Amino acid sequence: MVDDEPGAATTFALRLERYAPELDACLRAVYGDAAPALIERCTAMMQSAFDARPADLKVLDEKRLLNPDWLQRPNMIGYVAYTDRFAGTLPGVIEHADHLESLGVTYFHLMPLLKPREGENDGGYAVQDYRAVRPDLGTMDDLVALARDLRGRGISLVMDLVLNHVALEHEWAVKARQGDPKYRDYFMIYPDRTMPDAYERTLPEIFPDFAPGSFTWNDEANGWVWTTFNTYQWDLNWANPDVFAEFLDIILFLANQGVEVLRLDAIAFIWKIMGTDCQNEPPVHDITEALRAALRIVAPASAFKAEAIVGPSDLIHYLGTKQHHGKVSDMAYHNSVMVQLWSALASRHTRLFEVALSNFPPKPANTTWGAYVRCHDDIGWAISDEDAQGAYLQGHSHRTFLSDFYAGLHPGSFAKGLVFQFNPISNDRRISGSCASLAGLETALESDNDGMLRDAVARIMLLYSVVMGFGGVPLIYMGDELAMTNDYTFADDPSHAADNRWVHRPKMDWELARSAADDRSRPAGQVLAGFKHLTAVRASLPHLHASIESRVLPSPDSRLLLLTRDHPEGMMIAIYNVSEDVVELPTYLLRDRLGAIAREAISGYDYSLEPAILQVRPYQALWLVQHS
Repeated sequence: MVDDEPGAATTFALRLERYAPELDACLRAVYGDAAPALIERCTAMMQSAFDARPADLKVLDEKRLLNPDWLQRPNMIGYVAYTDRFAGTLPGVIEHADHLESLGVTYFHLMPLLKPREGENDGGYAVQDYRAVRPDLGTMDDLVALARDLRGRGISLVMDLVLNHVALEHEWAVKARQGDPKYRDYFMIYPDRTMPDAYERTLPEIFPDFAPGSFTWNDEANGWVWTTFNTYQWDLNWANPDVFAEFLDIILFLANQGVEVLRLDAIAFIWKIMGTDCQNEPPVHDITEALRAALRIVAPASAFKAEAIVGPSDLIHYLGTKQHHGKVSDMAYHNSVMVQLWSALASRHTRLFEVALSNFPPKPANTTWGAYVRCHDDIGWAISDEDAQGAYLQGHSHRTFLSDFYAGLHPGSFAKGLVFQFNPISNDRRISGSCASLAGLETALESDNDGMLRDAVARIMLLYSVVMGFGGVPLIYMGDELAMTNDYTFADDPSHAADNRWVHRPKMDWELARSAADDRSRPAGQVLAGFKHLTAVRASLPHLHASIESRVLPSPDSRLLLLTRDHPEGMMIAIYNVSEDVVELPTYLLRDRLGAIAREAISGYDYSLEPAILQVRPYQALWLVQHS
């Protein structure tokens, strides 16, 4: 038994022996002389959380220790949804869990569900209480019951943990405003504009339209409060060791409720240094490694995912480099794949995709990417000038083209998107819109054109074929499996009207889901059937284990993206046609790596590579593996 007293004591002691050096080194690097007292405090906290950990979760811990690659396996299929928009309440999610099972989902991310401030709350990211669930969704007991039900189905519950800030109504901020010196030091509050002005010389604005600047005057606090995102979201002072201890306690509490993956929201912003953009600073990685080491001691069945939407040279540090290699987060979003997918689809050109992927540094083999087509957020065109130049493009012009294309402003565009956060100085425009609407389905339906409909469905399937075949955890955004288009009714809700990202956060159409399961004559049915087939094929392919990385195979035709995966069981080559054209690919490129005959995994057919040319149909995806 894993929870008998001698066994439990030995287990905790062995884990502490294994991970205490990491915890100690990282905390000393960040907190210096304050580290020893903090380490002693954290050790007592970890012992208490370990003792309180439910028996079934301790069994899961042992299982995961025997299968440390659980998050990397090809059967990991992700699904992302808002609780209320998916099923109304947490108990309601259980009623619809069969839909997740039918898609092969094993990783289920419910968007912010901890208790936020009332009214405007940045989609739930302004948390008032980390130990309570949003009242209209249910209770913490409901969350525990949901996690247990999902676990019985082989589905890991994923949820958000906002690290950079709390709602101004959070208990810590309330006490800070009341003048409690302990809690004032949880935040960065300045008596005048001297320090804010000095910081803002190098700080970018995150939401220039509705939250300009990075500081807000608060009368009760009698000072300027650091508020990176919104006036009601107060940035925390992670230089204070008390803040670290508070969040470690929260993390261990949530892990003991059955949460298996914690998405570390806004992790890039938590450390502030004058004269920088206050993102991606080295102490961020020490802090994250320390938190992960503590989590490994108490709850090794749980993992971290870094929400760091930053450039490749910064992103890799969230999975770990040098002394942090493979010790920071277990997973991170591959934002570049998402951006490059939409870029290639608009331009019918893959050179930029090739350059961007080729410039990506290799990740630690024990980590995984989260690959996605769309998410709850807007699309920012994170394309560096250097990558653009490598593809013989001008960065600013290409970003402008993409904004025009997906806003439906470019001649010949098939997309229906909305401009989000237009910056007239830089001409930076981000885009909101559902996968289906950006891929042309909304335009096709309005035109009542069968050819346009076929192309739109093919684009959706192509996009998801790339993320399914990339490696890592593919993330299905709720409604994409039904080709749900933009929901313009968001403008009728006063709490959503100012933020057009709600256009791609629709309520789940369960009537459509039921009819789509039986009717493949319409786009929803075709896409749903396609998704189910792709997830099943993916789960059967060992080549898609995340320890292997996708590598660019330079394509002789810019309309094709070629990616290789060199797995011990054999080579896999994925071919993606991003255009409406039939493209001819010389087979010598494939034959030299796959042999004379290859199995195409999506169709299940054997392909002879003896003919000189392989014809790739419009928007076709091919997963070719060496024939056994």
